Amino acid sequence: MRFSRCRTLITAGLLAGALTACTTQATAPPPSPSPVADTHALDRFYDQKLAWGDCAAYATSQPSRDAFGTPGVECARLTVPLDYANPRGETITIGVLRHKALDPANRIGSLVMNPGGPGGSGMEAAARLVPTVSNNAIGVRFDFVGFDPRGVGASRPRVQCLTDAERDAERASNAGASEAAWTGEARDFAAKCAQRTEHGTAMLANMGTRDVVRDLDVLRAALGDAKLSYLGYSYGTQIGYSYAEAFPERVRALLLDGAIDPAENDPDSLVAQGAGFARAFGQFATECARRDGCALGRDPAKAMAEFQNLVQPLVTAPAKTGDGRLLSYRDAITGVVEAMYSSHSWPFLNTGLGLLRGGDGSVLLRLADAYYERAADGKYSTLQDAYYAVRCVDNPRASDPPADRQRMIDSAPFLGWGRPDQGELDICASWPVPSTSQPHRPTVTSAAPPLVISTTNDPVTPYQAGVNLANVFRGGLLTVDGTQHTAFLHGNMCVDVAGLDYLVDNSQPAPGTRCQA
Repeated sequence: MRFSRCRTLITAGLLAGALTACTTQATAPPPSPSPVADTHALDRFYDQKLAWGDCAAYATSQPSRDAFGTPGVECARLTVPLDYANPRGETITIGVLRHKALDPANRIGSLVMNPGGPGGSGMEAAARLVPTVSNNAIGVRFDFVGFDPRGVGASRPRVQCLTDAERDAERASNAGASEAAWTGEARDFAAKCAQRTEHGTAMLANMGTRDVVRDLDVLRAALGDAKLSYLGYSYGTQIGYSYAEAFPERVRALLLDGAIDPAENDPDSLVAQGAGFARAFGQFATECARRDGCALGRDPAKAMAEFQNLVQPLVTAPAKTGDGRLLSYRDAITGVVEAMYSSHSWPFLNTGLGLLRGGDGSVLLRLADAYYERAADGKYSTLQDAYYAVRCVDNPRASDPPADRQRMIDSAPFLGWGRPDQGELDICASWPVPSTSQPHRPTVTSAAPPLVISTTNDPVTPYQAGVNLANVFRGGLLTVDGTQHTAFLHGNMCVDVAGLDYLVDNSQPAPGTRCQA
């Protein structure tokens, strides 16, 4: 059901948002960030002390249990208002994980990270990155911190829409090709989100980036930092630049990798993303054709037809996978989309397509499971539900979902019928609470200049979005030549050295600096 997901490649092996590139077109600014009627009522949140302890109790799935077993990590809960306009009312909690600096005498402060989504677990992502950062300046000089945004993962309450069984059934179904089917499915999903989430519509109304930014500032204070050092991937870049817009004087450093476009509306972002996946598929087909054993043959011009010949039969006859589950057309498409996030996944995709030719859908199903964050025990993360909860309040309602959905299909013809996210615009059109923000060109005055990392053939967040974002914030730009989504701390020495220099001493790479993926 979902197609627009920006995520890094570090959580659960493969990860999660909204995309968008700063254009020069300015729209009306959004409402001021979570207006607070009684600022003194916030003192108790800003003054709180975090009670750090063992992370086992924070795990919500086998992947999180595995991640939270990383040596040296500790966890805590941050208390924040459910509604910042009513800070004396209901409260909720935010899950936080940290790995303390290995050189306390030369500690700079905390580095807070978010992996994307919306809906990605910052706690899991940070824990999985600990072995990497422990060998560089981040682990030595920063307390490395990840947080689960409100409604996500270990935060309480969590957004809850579908059960695990309902999610499996939705994925297995090939229904939804008609307008009536999409609309009915979307309305049912939105209604279940309101019914099954604690605090109901009150929680959903306060799930947006506007509110996450306020939580992040409370976290900064609770960590004891006068200014924020932040690492954001994909949708996490939106959190970062939104924080800079709301609290410019409290920014020390922002490293933003895989930028989304603040000024682009939801339908246009989905179209741009579809085009990005289509380009990546074309590159995959060309690279595959150069090698023996390419499942789509040796002629890239015929790759799309070969692909559809492989997957179209799944509409009526899903493929077996060896564990009792079946590969639907919908999941086959999702698995291919998952592999487009990085060229490193292309050999795995080719294997999956080759097996499908023989009637075995197991590898493509595993790819789709990674996209949806379904663990081996059949449990799903909160990613899917939280994604919509944020997207639907961060963007105004689409005026013509059917027309916009057709534009999405036209932007990525290799996907054909049954794409995994044709329903997003319908879901948001049925959402039970109004939007709290709208796309706009950020107004930035005095925030410290960020470092933006943008990859030339990023299939999820277009390269130009990073260029434009760096210009708006008068920040640095590091270009990565390659086909993947996000690059920092993924093992590229050129990228990592530039990023570490920036985070430690605010040193920007020379203008025009490029790294090869």
